Amino acid sequence: MIASPDAFCQIGKRFPSERKVVKDPVTGTMLTFLTSKAHGDSKIYPTHPQWTADGKWVVFRSRLAQGEAMAVNEATGDIVQVSEGGYAGMLNLARKSMKLYFMRKADDGVQVVEVDLARVFADSKAGKMQPASSYQRVSVTLPASLEAGGDMALDADEEWVYFRVGKDEAARHLPEGTKIEPNFGPRNMGAGPNGIARANIRTGEVRHVVSVPFQIGHIQANLWNPGEIVFCWETGGKSPQRTWTVKADGSGLRPLYPEAPYEWVTHEAVISKDEVAMAIMGHRQIPGAAAAVNAPGTDVGGANPGQDTAWGDSGTREKPTGLAIVNLRTRQMTIAGQTPSGSGLWHVHGSSDGRWAVGDDFSRSVYLIDRNTREMRMLTTGHKTTAADHPHPTFNADGTKIEIQSAMLSEDGRSMNICIVPVPEDWLKRPVPKAAQDMKN
Repeated sequence: MIASPDAFCQIGKRFPSERKVVKDPVTGTMLTFLTSKAHGDSKIYPTHPQWTADGKWVVFRSRLAQGEAMAVNEATGDIVQVSEGGYAGMLNLARKSMKLYFMRKADDGVQVVEVDLARVFADSKAGKMQPASSYQRVSVTLPASLEAGGDMALDADEEWVYFRVGKDEAARHLPEGTKIEPNFGPRNMGAGPNGIARANIRTGEVRHVVSVPFQIGHIQANLWNPGEIVFCWETGGKSPQRTWTVKADGSGLRPLYPEAPYEWVTHEAVISKDEVAMAIMGHRQIPGAAAAVNAPGTDVGGANPGQDTAWGDSGTREKPTGLAIVNLRTRQMTIAGQTPSGSGLWHVHGSSDGRWAVGDDFSRSVYLIDRNTREMRMLTTGHKTTAADHPHPTFNADGTKIEIQSAMLSEDGRSMNICIVPVPEDWLKRPVPKAAQDMKN
């Protein structure tokens, strides 16, 4: 059953395959575009899983079915709508089961909805779809007083979800006399308070986790270690202290990486049981110094952020910068790599076995790093700096491929598609370092 994009959007609706394999004109990497038409596709943010638990389907957002979640089969290119009635905020794929979770606004608050993806895919393929209620279940209804929303995250135990609560609810849990932070930076963002709460998707129980005096962004769960949360102080740019971590019971609140005023830390992502990748930006010229950061012809300004002087002097290469990886247990930080010129690495991720790291830069090029040898290799480029968003590279579960969003095929230079980039075969054949073997075990 093939439907046109203009048809009524129903769960299980199937759309024609758009799958194309394209050779990168610069690097020669064979890119698999799972979507290739101008529907305004975008991937799930790198803080969350991209593939279903069986590793066969990639879930994404698209105007192909406006306001609904979509899934594409990596092997066949089949596209299936996997929600009905809309969603709000982050899409959460379970890693242990074929389930999808998201928020949806309702008259009496905010619902947390569970989708049985296995049944959706099976019935869609058979052409025997049931009503949406057969596949979607309201797990929890959060009262309107919580002002719940934003970056919901599914815990590793798949029993709890974490979510942001509004200023009034957060203020109720702050110690008396707490200094509330004002906005920070030229985007006038970052003021608090904000908080994190959690809800049990089996019982409906709701508990407060923590309140902080600043604006919270990018809530993510450690997908290998239940009860561990990473989040950020969101300002739209440089933060006084970007990265934070806390336990599900509210204990252990601390900066994840205590940053210096000259450091511009951003785009943290939990990549394994003990590690978080993040970018320490090196995208700005050193005030008063010669223009040595950028390669000839490389422009890191324009549509890219952080060039205006209102952010201060942070983000230069006067101090170490690059793709940083922080150990949650030892608290040690290492820099896996950095581009020699240009903006430096920006959105970052890593394979859970500790072998690889990946990052994009302002040119929308994607670089792979061998964490054992520190070798860096550009996998793909030419994804158009005019694109509606950035590549946001994210590894699959076994560290053999990377999903990005790309405007390479876009006629208007903006509309993006879902693209899979393989880790090169010759790299996959390299001996697995003992440290990576230990992480796997």
